[in-house]
Amino acid sequence: MAVKSQLCSVWVGSETGILKGVSLSKKQAFNFCEMSCLTRDQEVCTMAWGDPHETEVLIGCLNGRVKTFSTEKGIFTESRECGDLSQGRFTGLAVMDSSLITCVESGLLKVWNEGSSNTAEINVGTGVCRMRQNPSQRHHVATGGKENPLKLWDLQRPDKSIFTAKNVANDWLDLRVPVWVRDIAFIQDSNKIVTCTGHHQVRVYDPSSPQRRPVLETQYGEYPLTTLSLPADQASVVVGNTHGQLAILDLRKGLVRGCIKGLAGGVRGLQCHPSLPVLASCGLDRFLRVHSLKDRTLQHKVHFPSMLCGSDTAGEVEEVKAEEEEDEDEVWDSMEMVKEHQGKRATCEEPSEASGNRVKRKRKVAKQ
Repeated sequence: MAVKSQLCSVWVGSETGILKGVSLSKKQAFNFCEMSCLTRDQEVCTMAWGDPHETEVLIGCLNGRVKTFSTEKGIFTESRECGDLSQGRFTGLAVMDSSLITCVESGLLKVWNEGSSNTAEINVGTGVCRMRQNPSQRHHVATGGKENPLKLWDLQRPDKSIFTAKNVANDWLDLRVPVWVRDIAFIQDSNKIVTCTGHHQVRVYDPSSPQRRPVLETQYGEYPLTTLSLPADQASVVVGNTHGQLAILDLRKGLVRGCIKGLAGGVRGLQCHPSLPVLASCGLDRFLRVHSLKDRTLQHKVHFPSMLCGSDTAGEVEEVKAEEEEDEDEVWDSMEMVKEHQGKRATCEEPSEASGNRVKRKRKVAKQ
């Protein structure tokens, strides 16, 4: 999802590879793709602005191609091969100077230099769910995913991550807490990073401090969190989960400021306006909504005939259930087997044939 700074239009992608431009003033959506030539492998996985003036939108497709769409001309101006299906879908796109930054699920992060076939490659670890760029320091990117902790990378020194988060302490049952970073955001005018997880946790990290564990941790709801976005005040965060629940959390105390209602399906995309208290959201119910963050009222609502881009939330719920079952199995397997002593007590509990016959006779008498 890409929100125009003037709040006059929004660009979203769909699972069928369609790029839609939404005019909020007219509450209409326009397709910028030829429907007859679209295939399933052209699904839109991620989107990002291609320039600071917001005249280009970068679209990462499932087939590994990155397309450039001009918002002024209304056409696709460029398409380049940046991966394939074997490496997984795109989890992030960014631009640094004249270079394109891509990251896929397999953990391969590449920096594509303009006008050169040479690319810088970084292995950030498998199971990547999100790659985000620091808007104030564009050569810094953060990655994280399934059993892949939050890592901060300096693309000018890509040999080793400059920060790697440490997992939180074991829970009250002394069991390891699983790692599942779903989305990442940088807090402006600070070195802090906010993450949300597939286990409904929101965490704040400070890479400038010696502490590698989160400096703030809170939880929201009972379902996996899918995405987050920071409002203009940078003092709170908006999170969404697989059951269509949206909440505004305070980043100083970890408390819930309020909830936004109206969504009927899993949340797939959130984007706060950079200067106004406005939130754009889309999800499985195929609606684009714009809410006010002041009173949490609905400002705009546009329906789409196709599912909007994002992660497979149905698969996420199944993965969470499978993980919970595995954790329960580990607990039961770690318990010692307790055997009963077979003695007089065991023999006394076994009914004899004679006693069994007496019970049968009493039943026959009762029937008569």
